[in-house]
Amino acid sequence: MDLETVADELYRLRPEEFTAARAARMAEARTAGDRALADRIGKLRRPSLSAWAGNLLVHESPGEVEPLLRLGEGLRQAHRDLDGAQLRELSRQQRVLITALSRQAGQLAAQAGHPITEAARHEVENTLRAVLADPDAAREWASGRLVRPLAAGTGFPAMAEGTAPAPPRTAAKTSKAARSTGASKAAAAERRRRLTQARKEADRAARELRTREKAAATASREAFAAKKNWDEAQQRVSDLTAELQHAREAQQQARSAEQTARERARTADRGVREARRKADAAAEEMQRLETPEQ
Repeated sequence: MDLETVADELYRLRPEEFTAARAARMAEARTAGDRALADRIGKLRRPSLSAWAGNLLVHESPGEVEPLLRLGEGLRQAHRDLDGAQLRELSRQQRVLITALSRQAGQLAAQAGHPITEAARHEVENTLRAVLADPDAAREWASGRLVRPLAAGTGFPAMAEGTAPAPPRTAAKTSKAARSTGASKAAAAERRRRLTQARKEADRAARELRTREKAAATASREAFAAKKNWDEAQQRVSDLTAELQHAREAQQQARSAEQTARERARTADRGVREARRKADAAAEEMQRLETPEQ
């Protein structure tokens, strides 16, 4: 047992199960003589409901992690390059991806037995926005061990159609200086290369999102059908168990009735034999009396 394994286990659990499981792992570590590990396990904090839902998304849908991280890289690059058209397209993908992933987190939480509230889902969305904006937040989320939701204060504002990002004052001064001195062809080529790469990454993330959404929808339908089949089978087992109990009771009653009837039959047989003996004796006595003495 090590801290990484224990942490992965604990942060998959529902929040209400976390404390008891943590105490159990601390006790195991102490029993094994590893007090240092027990102390480190004790420092693991119970996650909030929305943080748990975000962790669940990382653990149960690892294929969703990379597309979100790549989209964040593309968004940050586009902001640095001040490309309005690219930002509008990536912002659209951002909205679609965040909505889909927060919905999926809610479905996973419900399947795990603890549906999240609308407020908690909003916190999941804020966490995903922070992941897109901040590489440190992205690494923290991708670990699957969030304790509380991440703040989206550094998130990207949505781009309105037909608008371009307002460059900061420093960027405007740099741009003016660049125009006055003439932009380097090499720098322009590098900028175009980065933009092309960002577009490719964003397109790839969008394709993966659509694929994952279809797979998630299919899995959700299959899970619903499997749950329905399980419920029906469980009900059938309950019905058959009740029928079996009734049959056993009827069998016991029939066996008791058989034993009673058999005892009555034996008693009746004894009565018949006794009556026959008496009848034979009476007949013999009558015959003796009717026969004249010689």
